[in-house]
Amino acid sequence: QAQLVESGGGLVQAGGSLRLSCAASGGTFRNYALGWFRQAPGKEREFVAHISRMFGTTYYEDSVKGRFTISRDNAKNTVYLQMNSLKPEDTAVYYCAAKYGSSRYEEFLEYDYWGQGTQVTVSS
Repeated sequence: QAQLVESGGGLVQAGGSLRLSCAASGGTFRNYALGWFRQAPGKEREFVAHISRMFGTTYYEDSVKGRFTISRDNAKNTVYLQMNSLKPEDTAVYYCAAKYGSSRYEEFLEYDYWGQGTQVTVSS
């Protein structure tokens, strides 16, 4: 069973960058496909990015393509989300999550393990 802990959130001006990290413990990290989701106040949790377990194939929500990059370091049991050119609409609590396959990677109910979330606030 995996435990996930996010870090790296904060307050940044529009156009700035942040790198989120999610450290995993428990289970075998390389067996997990990993995703990032976000939830803004009054809105549903939405998919941001996903990275597969075997080949590191990546998938992104359309609004973050070209600005965000998901990556993983299996030696460090950590998944990252590099966020560039941030916009006020990126403001949300960001969550990392783990699952055992990459099917339906956009569906948050498909994920088995979740972190506690980290706040990202982008000021205009």
